[in-house]
Formats: sequence, C-alpha cells, structure tokens
Amino acid sequence: MKLTPLSIARTAGKLALSKKGYDVKILKLKGLSSLCDYFVIVSGEVDVHVQAITDSIYDGLNAKGIKPWQKEGMRGSSWVLLDYVDVVVHVFKESTREFYALEKLWGDAPVEILK
Repeated sequence: MKLTPLSIARTAGKLALSKKGYDVKILKLKGLSSLCDYFVIVSGEVDVHVQAITDSIYDGLNAKGIKPWQKEGMRGSSWVLLDYVDVVVHVFKESTREFYALEKLWGDAPVEILK
C-alpha cells in the first residue's frame, strides 16, 4: 500500500518522537507553495541528537520502501533536510531552528502538532 504524503509526514513525525525529538510540527503547504505538500519540522538538543532523529526517520521510512530524493546536511550538522518530494523533513538543533524560523516564514500554513 502506498502511503499518502500526509501519512509519510505523520510517520516521520512519530519516528522523530521515538528518538525524543521535540516540538514536532507538520505544516500543510499544499495550495500555498509549489515546493511540496508538507514540511515536517522537529528539534533536537545537540548535533548527535539531530543525527539520531534523522537516522530514525530515514531508516523507518526506508523500511516502508520510501527513500528520499535528496539529503542535505547529514553528519555533524545542526540542520538536516530529507526531501521526499511531497514531504520535506527538517531536523534542527533548537538554536538553528530559531534562527531560520520556518514556522514564521510559512505562518499562514495550517499546523498539526505531534506529541
């Protein structure tokens, strides 16, 4: 069964939570942007935590046959991007997330908060 973009976004968010990622939000960009349908935004405490969250998302989606089209900022990074075409996952160190403020940039997007 093929997962919908929203299912992929929610799965990525749940995988992030499984590694103690926090402030997990799904922004619905469909109709607002041609970039993708959803952003998943999650925070980690330090670079190693960001990497553990990223690995969990990558491995968990890969196990479902979902591979990213692009990966950026993998090892030792404070911002990792996994591009699944319709869903783009951003895993940030908290200070980097605050600096780039994607939620404010896309402030008109509906938001789903995962806990």
